[in-house]
Amino acid sequence: MASLSTPCFLLFTAILALVSWQALASDPGPLQDFCVADNSSCVLVNGFVCKDPKAVTAEDFFLAAKLDMPRDTKMSKVGSNVTLINVMKIAGLNTLGISLARIDYAPLGENPPHTHPRATEILTMLEGTLYVGFVTSNPENKLFSKELGKGDVFVFPQGLIHFQFNPNPYKPAVAIAALSSQNPGAITIANAVFGSKPMISDDVLAKAFQVEKKTVDWLQAQFWVDNHN
Repeated sequence: MASLSTPCFLLFTAILALVSWQALASDPGPLQDFCVADNSSCVLVNGFVCKDPKAVTAEDFFLAAKLDMPRDTKMSKVGSNVTLINVMKIAGLNTLGISLARIDYAPLGENPPHTHPRATEILTMLEGTLYVGFVTSNPENKLFSKELGKGDVFVFPQGLIHFQFNPNPYKPAVAIAALSSQNPGAITIANAVFGSKPMISDDVLAKAFQVEKKTVDWLQAQFWVDNHN
């Protein structure tokens, strides 16, 4: 077999590196029809170990999630309730790179600024109105925002801070989100910064936010709760 010339070899190496990077930048792809998560296994892998295909049933791909039913938003301090359907709820999602969420918003409720470190999100409005947006990375920090009505769709790129707010003081809103990971993760900015355990030094946060330490202390004393179920 003829050897590759130096330019061809370098091009081949660059293409191989690019393909490898793309493969590592997303959920593991399936190498068979399915890889139902074996939640009883104690083996640690990136994702979940596959259940014996002979033991797989239709129930591994099913969940009576009742996503047609409204969720309670009154217990949430931010006025929203996120019902996430991921690989921890449906074992058959393992390696398939997708999950789903129903999001209920009280009047003037919001899904506060947060990120999904492992997924892009596409949001579909079912009822009501939402003001939504995301902010690009440094140094621009540009805001892309839009008001959505019933039937509208909006995309939040992977890893970028985004939010949804119901501007209607009288009517609730409902949306369905699809996410490009079996386990997208969520980092709510306020919770992570002011509600971390142990707490971040108030010296650090006072300088970062350019406020007095007593303001940081007050924020850290609040009860930061998760709106995800």
